[in-house]
Amino acid sequence: MVRVRFAPSPTGFLHVGGVRTALFNWYYARRNNGVFILRIEDTDIERSKKEYEDIIIKDMNWCGLNYDEGPDKPGQFGPYRQSERNEIYKEYINLLIKEKKAYYAVYSKENEEEVIFKSYDFPSEYSSQGYSVTVKFEVPKNRKIAFDDMVKGNIEFDTQVFDDFVIMRSNGAPMYNFTVVIDDMLMKVTHVFRGEDHISNTPKQIMLYEAFNAQPPRFAHIPLILGEDKTPLSKRHGGTSVEFFKEEGYLPEALMNYLGVLGWTAEEQIFNIQDKVEQFSMEMVSNKSVVFDYKKLMWINGEHMRSMDIDTLYSHFEDWLKTCNIHLSFDKEYIKSVLDISRVKVSTLKQLYEFSYGFFTDTLEYCQEFGELKAKEWFAPVISETIRELENAVYTVDGISQALSTVAEKKFTNKKNTFQAIRGALMGRLITPGLYESITVLGKEKVLKRLHNVL
Repeated sequence: MVRVRFAPSPTGFLHVGGVRTALFNWYYARRNNGVFILRIEDTDIERSKKEYEDIIIKDMNWCGLNYDEGPDKPGQFGPYRQSERNEIYKEYINLLIKEKKAYYAVYSKENEEEVIFKSYDFPSEYSSQGYSVTVKFEVPKNRKIAFDDMVKGNIEFDTQVFDDFVIMRSNGAPMYNFTVVIDDMLMKVTHVFRGEDHISNTPKQIMLYEAFNAQPPRFAHIPLILGEDKTPLSKRHGGTSVEFFKEEGYLPEALMNYLGVLGWTAEEQIFNIQDKVEQFSMEMVSNKSVVFDYKKLMWINGEHMRSMDIDTLYSHFEDWLKTCNIHLSFDKEYIKSVLDISRVKVSTLKQLYEFSYGFFTDTLEYCQEFGELKAKEWFAPVISETIRELENAVYTVDGISQALSTVAEKKFTNKKNTFQAIRGALMGRLITPGLYESITVLGKEKVLKRLHNVL
């Protein structure tokens, strides 16, 4: 059975590069009826925080990357936090020492890099005198380590370029290259998909697999996501975490859609990742680095916002409001009506809220352009006539259209000025959702009150 894993470290927010790696793992597991594992690699005791682990789990669920085994979904190969697996690591370190494939290394007090003593027995006399003691893996010499990368093709290393490497620190903490092998081996991971920055780790890990007489998984190293300056995507290019994109009002469907086309050949540009499972294959993953395009992500987000059913959009909007600690005490159906007429001209939930804010407040802030219109001699007659017509209008799009056409026919000014004056009086700005639709959604009471206030 195909078993893949995504193994983030809880030392910060979840990076979109990591999410794309998780997506490819998720795709492959679902495509092959396999198992997708979430493993928390928290051996960096000083930097790892439980709050980041909680955010990672929450963000994975928000992204729709449902996993089968993980810290909150126990399976038969747990535990799924490395910090809870120390006894397992010690057992396998002791096994390597017993088989003389690893040894204790004692370091000079003057030079932390200089090994002054090696032993297969714990050097208690040195330890008691305050010397630093680690465990090192003994690299086999004059060997070729080769593997067939599913993205990069055949990659080969000569073991002569590697020195013996530490697998357990002096404080007893196991090292990454060791823990990842033990975990993948015991969790029966069949495929490892990760960023290409891990290529240099792979030969060390293969040597460890061979030391345990275990079959290494298939590897696929995915090119990194870059910023516009062709360096790895980081905060200097803009927001990079899932939390950032959530707060900015991006939809999970859109973010995953964009990451799905970033470095992968897809037939369409707009899709739901659930619909692409059967089409996914690692052969379609590009071997070239890709640049993160914030404008394209925003375009994709806008397309999803405009095409999804209004109940789903409302649910996302409600979640975004909670994320930003914004409370709207309005009827659900009213909010849905506002969102439906406002989403045409915006691309994120944040923009949607800002664009539609006039519907959710009785204290309008009028823009400068509207102030200029208000100073015209024809302004007051236009608003007065609008009040008279809307007093008796039918509050449907057709009814409002008919009423405002009657106002325009009075020719106090041209039709554009007439409609802009009404628009500004009702919404405080001159760029709004459709005027007829806005009046219909606001309703008679609010519309007349606002017109009277401006007059």
